[in-house]
Amino acid sequence: MTEPVASRRRFAAVLALAAAAPCALARSAPVVDDRGRVLRLQAPARRIAALSPHLAELAFDAGAGGALIAAVRGSDYPPEVKRLPTIGDAAGLDLERILALRPDLVLGWLSGNRATDIERLERLGLPVFVSEPRRLRDVPATLRRVGVLAGTLAAAERAARAFEARLARLTPASISAPVSVFVEIWHSPIMTVNGAHLISEVLAVCGGHNVFAGMPTLAGSVGLEAVLAADPQVIIAATPPGQDALAAWRALPRLRAVRGGRLHAIDPDLLTRATPRILDGVQQVCAWLRP
Repeated sequence: MTEPVASRRRFAAVLALAAAAPCALARSAPVVDDRGRVLRLQAPARRIAALSPHLAELAFDAGAGGALIAAVRGSDYPPEVKRLPTIGDAAGLDLERILALRPDLVLGWLSGNRATDIERLERLGLPVFVSEPRRLRDVPATLRRVGVLAGTLAAAERAARAFEARLARLTPASISAPVSVFVEIWHSPIMTVNGAHLISEVLAVCGGHNVFAGMPTLAGSVGLEAVLAADPQVIIAATPPGQDALAAWRALPRLRAVRGGRLHAIDPDLLTRATPRILDGVQQVCAWLRP
């Protein structure tokens, strides 16, 4: 090949790379969601719809609150979320409204959204990042992935590191014999969670053991007799402020938790939402469980 021809070809290659560079730089890095699916956006997300309260909150924590355009009912933190259009709830999503809002990223919840709704959104061409936090370490991991998708990784990284540092301060070097705990997430019917749920790790961090860890479903109902048989040392009721879910338990003095005066109520948002605020819940639970 003569030198002029080779030079022209090299020059053409440089031009091609230069033309492609803006697109390559604009694309997000590949992110793997909690289903194991790879998601890569052509540009940082600027219109985000969150399909659970914890994901709406997490978007703000990751520095992407300004890009949030819609959330589901029950999304109430931070206060700015309450002003967003509502696109459904755990019972079902308003798919038409979601499409009309033209999101370029949808944040979904694996165990909190109907699988058929997620599948329909994806078939309609919307990119969906699906979250399913089961461990406390999933909170900073999700912050970082949302930060990548939204182009706010610096803010997300700061939030993730702050979470990890605070969790390390709350985690003891050693734990003596675990305290048996029953966590009530609903009172009628009585509902709780199993050992795979994030709440069970909150208990474990604080030296507690979920008495229904072996329950076959992630969350479900249990009978009063089952609670009496488990006879936990501590009962924690995840109860919205202003409600007294402990009155029914106080009427059962045969329970160790009642005799010992170890009945506690906690804001469910601090125990069930996989966001940095869950560490407020960890701190409270640890104060109740540790000597």
